[in-house]
Formats: sequence, C-alpha cells, structure tokens
Amino acid sequence: MTKRSPFKFDPEKAVEVVLYIASRAPIRDIYHVLKLLYFADKAHLERYGRFICGDSYVAMKSGPVPSGTYDIIKDIRGDGIHSFAEHARHAFTLQDEHEVSPLRDADTAFFSESDIECLDESIGKYGSLSGTELKNLSHDEAYKAADENDFIDVEQIARMFPGGEKLIQHLRDPYPG
Repeated sequence: MTKRSPFKFDPEKAVEVVLYIASRAPIRDIYHVLKLLYFADKAHLERYGRFICGDSYVAMKSGPVPSGTYDIIKDIRGDGIHSFAEHARHAFTLQDEHEVSPLRDADTAFFSESDIECLDESIGKYGSLSGTELKNLSHDEAYKAADENDFIDVEQIARMFPGGEKLIQHLRDPYPG
C-alpha cells in the first residue's frame, strides 16, 4: 500500500474548493470538479510544495480521485459513510446525482493567493475538456505507479516535475534542522 498524503486534509476548505470550481467551470459535474482539483493540486504542489486542501488521491479506474473531497460529495449524494463537513449540506447540492449545484458563493477567505492562482489556471486550461480528455491527461506516471484503488504516493507526483527530487526532500523534511 502506498503512503497517504503528508498533508492534513481540511474538509471545510474542500467544500469551498468544490463551490469555487463548480461556480466557475464550464462543466460542473462531479467528474470535472474532482479532475480540476487534481490538476490544480499538481500545479500547487510543484510551485508551492503542498496540495490546496491537503487531500489524498486514490488511483480509481477513471483516474486520480481526491478521497476526502469525494467522500464529502458522496455524503451529499446520500451514499457516503462519512460526515467530514456538515456545512457542505448548506453549500451545494447535486442535480441528477452528478452535477454540482452551488447554493452559495465560495468563501475565498479559506484560500491563499496561490490556491486561487492554481484553481483558476486549472479551470481555464482543463475546464472545457471532455471526460475522456481529462481521463487521458490524469492517467499520468504517478497514477500508473499506484495500484488501482490504492493511494497515489505524493512523491510519485513530485517525481513528474523538473526538480522533483528537491520537492521530495521538502516533503520528507519540511522543517530542516
């Protein structure tokens, strides 16, 4: 089994990320929202050394899926087994069980400038792509290195970047002596 994310998952921030993406992306189904978060997290990891809401990614058949964020969405859909963020029920609903429908604006106080930068970039670059295109792009080397339904090692994601070894060292020892 691969290692989970070295980051602490923030379910309240994850709800705000779902709202942010769903209110700005041209296609706002669950698949697109979760893939856009993956691409935003990859960019944020490469540039700033962390994921936006600290999620862990699972290598599912359709590609990397942010585990905690998906659990929140499944709770809203009614088939989840967790209740990470009760306030999600007041934040968004699902239309036809797959389209994210915001009930309010995202609270951007949860985000840093770098979070917004990477989210906006991901929405702009990938938001209009088809599900098949997103699937193909997300089946990257880190995804391929993980077993199906297992966690994707953040270090595998870091290895895809130029200078990835330096990032891996940061992930292993974020507060050097």
